[in-house]
Amino acid sequence: MELTVVMPCLNEAETVVTCVTKAVKFLAESGVSGEVVLADNGSTDGSQQLAADAGARVVPVSEKGYGNALMGGILAARGEYVIMGDADDSYDFSNLMPFVTELRNGADLVMGNRFKGGIGPGAMPPLHRYLGTPVLSFIGRLFFRSNIGDFNCGIRGFRRDSAIALGLQATGMEFASEMIVKSALANQKIVEVPTTPARSRSAASRSTWTPWSPAAPRSTSASRRSSSGCSPRCTRARRGSCRKSRRYSGCSASSRSNAACWSARTSYLS
Repeated sequence: MELTVVMPCLNEAETVVTCVTKAVKFLAESGVSGEVVLADNGSTDGSQQLAADAGARVVPVSEKGYGNALMGGILAARGEYVIMGDADDSYDFSNLMPFVTELRNGADLVMGNRFKGGIGPGAMPPLHRYLGTPVLSFIGRLFFRSNIGDFNCGIRGFRRDSAIALGLQATGMEFASEMIVKSALANQKIVEVPTTPARSRSAASRSTWTPWSPAAPRSTSASRRSSSGCSPRCTRARRGSCRKSRRYSGCSASSRSNAACWSARTSYLS
């Protein structure tokens, strides 16, 4: 099998059928030998059955966290290549051929670039579009010799064995940044292709806690600090609600050199 499309999922009943249907249709129309895997992280809204009925293979992942869900899907993948993307219909799974072509040409990691593909109105908050993502991408290019222009694009393709060889450790949203950092440090071949968000994320999805990491209770720094040396924090949006993907970890000085911790400290900018 050549390709596995991996979608991490936690309560995406509203959009999961659309995403799976697009990916299944792409495989059928392109002639690419592949499968769609839904890495479910404990959905309670029936997402699993909806995805299975639409043609996905559902893989339960008990360890909570966005990174854990993705790694569970990657390990379960049967394809030589993996394309990952969220199951919230924020990316177009019907247009995956550019990723497949670059992987066939020898790339280890193929990043989507929303700035090259076009960002529709409301698809990205202005602060992220004009400050957060460009700044984070610049930092990545500066420190990790990467030419990536959209460091936190959620859709990307990679060789399954190359990704597993990186030894990715992040369990949360910073998993995506850690993948790029470690790929660059390992001198893997990284390329970009233009991609266009499938639709604007709804205001509701942007104004809630990311489902992969529940809100941390208010407590002292000591009690909030984890064994890895990171403290859960939250950056509040202007209207007082916490936007998806704005939660990050503040790492202690002893762990700042770690790639996963570096990406955790900057993932709230995406």
